[in-house]
Amino acid sequence: MLDEKIKNSRELEFAVFCIENIAAKLGIGAELVYQAFTEKSDILGSYIVPGYEILHTQSREYIVNDLLDVMEERGIKI
Repeated sequence: MLDEKIKNSRELEFAVFCIENIAAKLGIGAELVYQAFTEKSDILGSYIVPGYEILHTQSREYIVNDLLDVMEERGIKI
């Protein structure tokens, strides 16, 4: 997927939702997840934002598990 920028408030809210829920699942601060999604990888710009239309229709549990799988596939450890 292409590296995309957040285009509207819905995508921004979804990105925050993803970051906060991963942080809660891992028991860490949201700032560490944000860094992992932007500085250690391109998960935010190449997966979350481009996949917004499909991902945001899924359950919280599905989204969290999917993102954890993406992190594992890309070798991202926090």
